Amino acid sequence: MKQSMFIARLRGYVRIQIRGTGCEKLINPMMEKAFSIWDIQAAEDGKLELNILIKDFFKLKPLLKRTGCRVHVLERYGLPFFMERLGRRKVFLGGIAAFIIGLYVLTSLVWQITVEGNDRISEADILQAASKQGIHMYQWKFRLKKAEDLSREIQGMLPGTAWVGVEIRGTHITIKVVEATIPDKPGLKNPRNLVAAKNALVTEILSEKGKPMVKPNTYVKKGDVLISGTIGDEQNSQVVVASGKVRGVVWYTSRIESPLTKTYKAYTGEATNRNYLVFGTRALQVSGYGKLGYEHFETIPERKTLAWRSFTLPIGWLHEKVMEVEVVEEPIDPAIAKKTGLEQARAKLLGATGPDARLVGEKILHEKSENGKIYIDVHFEVEENIAEEQPIVIRGE
Repeated sequence: MKQSMFIARLRGYVRIQIRGTGCEKLINPMMEKAFSIWDIQAAEDGKLELNILIKDFFKLKPLLKRTGCRVHVLERYGLPFFMERLGRRKVFLGGIAAFIIGLYVLTSLVWQITVEGNDRISEADILQAASKQGIHMYQWKFRLKKAEDLSREIQGMLPGTAWVGVEIRGTHITIKVVEATIPDKPGLKNPRNLVAAKNALVTEILSEKGKPMVKPNTYVKKGDVLISGTIGDEQNSQVVVASGKVRGVVWYTSRIESPLTKTYKAYTGEATNRNYLVFGTRALQVSGYGKLGYEHFETIPERKTLAWRSFTLPIGWLHEKVMEVEVVEEPIDPAIAKKTGLEQARAKLLGATGPDARLVGEKILHEKSENGKIYIDVHFEVEENIAEEQPIVIRGE
């Protein structure tokens, strides 16, 4: 009787060889007793080979005595024999159990916390609020509250937020923050003058409200009134919020230092590989031991982390490619160094004087080369907005 192979492997069976005179006479008695046998084959010297379930194998002894035949087990198959072999390897079983337990423990801890969306609120303040709710490294995930509750509690501790979301994905927690919109402070509405913020030569004055006190091509000092907030005469005067636009030429002197050599790194083609087994924030080096023979080098890391669906496991592999570099010094033409230094000085000056500033003149006062650098003193003329607000103090009120 041929059994389903799945059932046969589950219950276990053996491949046997029957030896002796007239061993074929065993087949009919086995069939009469409903033995589960199949794949019967005749071998040399009158031997028979067949498959038989374990439970029926142990019932063969009376039939063998009756016929004088002997039996030899050729192969063993099925779950019982597999479990028997596995039982002999206790260290292997222990390793499998330890791996499963370790994997469960590692995936049950928080290994990474990131903050997104914050601008004004510091990441340290957000992480501190989250820590008070139990969100920190190496925390058990089952000890955390629901994500909705955590979001509500953290938002209550951060008054500058409009919304806080907590997303738990595997061993990674992401805290997303939407900061509350703070309205701009209203401008100064009290009576005021517009005065000179710097010593300058006025080039343009446009009064929207108030009384202009200077004209173009007038030299003014810092603090001089440009547009007065007091209008009218001595008998009938009124104070207002002076507004308008006043531009003037301001003078600056800059000291420029520009190197006469350019230093850069170039790869030599020599490289060494190092590999690490990563557990959370720790790494165990497994290859690439020994001291590096490079005086200068760069390391290019490549990390791979085990992941399953949405779970990112804190186990991974880090490959580092250490590449030798050599420092190369290349001379720079003095004219190019001078041009580069002037361009950088102009850009820095215009960036500091405002978006509507423009350079109207420059003059080199002094130039010298020393210690591998070129030094230049330059006088710049910049046309920019020179007005700033000054409150009007009304006495006697």
